[in-house]
Amino acid sequence: MPGSCSSSGVAAAAWMLWPLVGACMAVAVLGYKPVIVVHGLFDSSSDFENLLRFINLSHPGTNVSVIDLFDRSASLQPLWKQVEGFRQAIYPIMQNAGDGVHFICYSQGGLVCRGILSILPDHNVHSFISLSAPQAGQYGDTDYLKYLFPQFVKSNLYHLCYTSVGQRVSICNYWNDPHHRDMYINSSDYLAVLNSERPNSNTTVWKNNFLRIKKLVLIGGPDDGVITPWQSSLFGFYDDNETVVDMKHQDVYLRDLFGLKTLDARGDLVTCVVPDVLHTKWHSNYTVYTRCIDKWLA
Repeated sequence: MPGSCSSSGVAAAAWMLWPLVGACMAVAVLGYKPVIVVHGLFDSSSDFENLLRFINLSHPGTNVSVIDLFDRSASLQPLWKQVEGFRQAIYPIMQNAGDGVHFICYSQGGLVCRGILSILPDHNVHSFISLSAPQAGQYGDTDYLKYLFPQFVKSNLYHLCYTSVGQRVSICNYWNDPHHRDMYINSSDYLAVLNSERPNSNTTVWKNNFLRIKKLVLIGGPDDGVITPWQSSLFGFYDDNETVVDMKHQDVYLRDLFGLKTLDARGDLVTCVVPDVLHTKWHSNYTVYTRCIDKWLA
C-alpha cells in the first residue's frame, strides 16, 4: 500500500545507515584534540583561513584557535615578551582539553612555541608541528631583512643585533651569524638561551618540559626563499664557511642540549621536506597539509 513500510525495508535501511551512525558515534566518543595555531612575523590570525578549512575538512568539528596576538608590526616585539603573552592566551585552552592539544606554529611562531613548551611544566601538547620556522636561527639577505634594516646586510647586521638595543627586535633574538658565534652565544637573549648554548639555571627543567611533547614535526623546503638556510627549519645550519651542517651533526643535537636527540631516539622526531613552496604559502598549500600535517592531528 502507498505509504506503508515493510519490516524488511526498515531493516535494510537501518543496515545501510549503520556505518554512518557508527562513524558519527566514533567521532563523538573519540573527538579530535584542539589545535592551537601561532602565527609568524608580520602575520595575523586572518592569514590562516585556508589552514582552518583544511583541518575542518579532514577533522570535522575540531576546535581550532588561531591566537590573535602580536599581529603585523607587533610581531617585532622581543620573543620572551611574546612567549608570555601567547602563554597566557593558550594555557586556558590547554586546561580545558583533558586529552591534550596540538600546536601548529608557523615561521617565527615556531620559536615562540618552543619557548612556551620549555617554560610550561604541565603543558599537554601532543604534536608540535613546526611549519617553516627558523629553529636553528636565521642568516640571510632576504626581503624581510632589507625592509627592516635597509642600511645593513647579513655580514654586518651583528653590529646591531648583538647589542641590547638590537635584542629588543624579535628577528635579532634568533639572528645567528656563523662568523661571530661567540657574540651570538653571549648576546642572544632568546635562541642561545633557549637552546642552552649559553648555560643557564633553567636548562634541565626546560628540557624536561619540552620533552613532554609526543611528536615533533619539522616542516620546510628548499624553495622557501626566506628561512636561511632553509635547513634551519629542520635544525640544520651553517658552519663558519657557510656550509650547511645537518641537524644530527649540530652541537645542540650531539649534546642533546634541549632534547632533540632524545626525541629522535624515542622515534618522536619527524621531518617533512616539500619543494616548490614559497615561505608565505606553507599554511595555504594543501599538499603540505596532506603530506606533513594531517596525520599528526589525530
